[in-house]
Formats: sequence, structure tokens, C-alpha cells
Amino acid sequence: MKRKLPPVNADVDLFRSAIGAVRPLPETTPAPRQRPPKPVPRMHLRDEADAIAASHATDPAIAQMLAEGALAWRRAHVSERVLARLKRGDYAVQDEVDLHGLNEASARKLLQAFLVNARRERWQCLRIIHGKGLSSEHGASVLRPVVAHRLSQCGDVLAFASAPQNQGGSGATLVLLQGRQRTAG
Repeated sequence: MKRKLPPVNADVDLFRSAIGAVRPLPETTPAPRQRPPKPVPRMHLRDEADAIAASHATDPAIAQMLAEGALAWRRAHVSERVLARLKRGDYAVQDEVDLHGLNEASARKLLQAFLVNARRERWQCLRIIHGKGLSSEHGASVLRPVVAHRLSQCGDVLAFASAPQNQGGSGATLVLLQGRQRTAG
């Protein structure tokens, strides 16, 4: 049995009689919309912070060397023979920088400028005098770990080692930079 639906107009009339009289709401101006905040690249910021932290972290191999006293470090492709020659002082030192008496921040800046200049001049063997730390609070060199860490981060540093006694001993570090061919000009 089919039921017959009331006509559509009857539904509308029924609805209006059920709710009673209506009046329109007064018009209001919408609240000004605030701009959404700019997105923060959190992953990028975290990656940057991690990279900076990693660049300041001491390589465990360098930390071990510093604990043992004498520095001796080389890249994997550099032969042990080259490092031994550097330790003996067989390479002619082309320039040196003395970091004695500087605080850590000043020493970092001067070392960076020295390395930039050495690359520009295409020097291959350098001496960095950082001292033994005999007059420091802890009786150990404050600048030697800074120098070792910075040198290990430079891509063109092939090897570095504590200088032989006649060139400063553990108070100086000899550095061997990657040689570059001079271009004809």
C-alpha cells in the first residue's frame, strides 16, 4: 500500500506555523581577520642546529690523540710515510702563526684567516704555534684542541702532527695542505 505524501506547500506551512513569527537578525560587520602566522621551518632549523653541533663536536680519534699528548692525524688516502715525514719536520715550513696568549674565539678567527691566506698563497706546509698550556688554569693547552678540531674539519688539510722538539714540540702543530697546480696566466 502506497502512502500519499502531503504536498510540498503543506510542509512549509506546517513548519512556519510550528516556529511562529521570525524576524531577521541585525547585520553585523565581520571581525577583521588576522593573518595567519608565517610557517616556521622547524625541521630545517633542527637540521641546522644539528649540523652546527656536529661541527663543534670533537672527533673521538682526535680526543684520544689529545689525551695521549702528541698529535698525529692524516686523511685515509694519505700514506703513513707522509705523516712520518711531517712528524720529523722534513717538509719546509712556508709560514707560521702564533696563537699564544689569545682567547679561544680570537684564536679561531686568526687561525681561519691564516688558513684562508695559506690557500690563497698555495702554501703546503704550515706551523701553528698554540703553546703547551703550562700557564693555563688546568695545566693543559686550551688552544691545541681548537687547532686540531679545526684542521680535521678542513677538506684541504692532508695531515697534521705535533712539531718535532726543535720546532716547538707539543706546543706547535705542523700542517700539510693539499698541493695545487699553478695555472699558467
